[in-house]
Amino acid sequence: MKNYILITGGAGFVGSNLIKELILKTRFKIISLDNYSTGKKSNHINNKRITYLKSDTSKIHIVLKKYKSKINTIFHFGEFARIYQSFIKFDECFLSNNIGTQAVFKFCLENKIKLIYSATSANLGNKGEDKNLSPYSFSKAKNLELLENLKNWFNFKYEVIYFYNVYGPKQICKGEMATVIGIFEKQFAENKPLTVVKPGNQTRRFTHISDTINVCFEAWKKNKCRHYSISNKKNYSIFQVAKMFKTKIVMLPKRQGERYASALINMNLSNKVHKRFGKIELKDYINNFIKSKKTLK
Repeated sequence: MKNYILITGGAGFVGSNLIKELILKTRFKIISLDNYSTGKKSNHINNKRITYLKSDTSKIHIVLKKYKSKINTIFHFGEFARIYQSFIKFDECFLSNNIGTQAVFKFCLENKIKLIYSATSANLGNKGEDKNLSPYSFSKAKNLELLENLKNWFNFKYEVIYFYNVYGPKQICKGEMATVIGIFEKQFAENKPLTVVKPGNQTRRFTHISDTINVCFEAWKKNKCRHYSISNKKNYSIFQVAKMFKTKIVMLPKRQGERYASALINMNLSNKVHKRFGKIELKDYINNFIKSKKTLK
């Protein structure tokens, strides 16, 4: 009986929020597979239906050997997920996003497990040319090509969800893997200037975690073998977002691999991309955050 769902990166930002949703809305048992490079034990949910395992995805065949006939779906969210940092941690990026992800694909294929894969908006801007801007975006683009081939070669079943700058509860707020909104929140809370990477006019479609999780759940529930995107209808520049916090801003030097816009295109894949738009507005979220901090003072 296939009564398990596996989430790679289950102790991370998106993965832990997804586990919470699956526990509330399904009767499946949940396995989290995480190497804890960015995941945290503080994101664990105390529930007897959840099993937390520590391992790299490259070892999935070994770690999950006893579960392989019991897994219904794998949500593969456990990849290296930062653009600039992928230049600095090139080996880690490719170990996770290529060797690890190919192991996950193979595990799904061999054991007839449905895959839901988190793609990224990072390789979609500039008419698809941004896919070569960084090791991160390159690795993710290659994984999409591989999935397309696996579908054609072996009739492999999967869903793809394109994430757009996700923010909200459990986001990473400090360290080199912190999100933009997480960094701004931490700097604001510590009464420090907000740091914006030059030129500041690079735009993003910031999407709340609850809207992102809703689409993950939709893709799993409908089981249509589709590509989905979840973003906000509004584009904001990084500088515009910083100004929403109504505090001092300082500019940082331009970084390698920085992309200037996030735009969804089809990338010549056979699947149509089904666009979904979030309901939570970034301005409202930031205003509520500022109010909560003022209340605490």
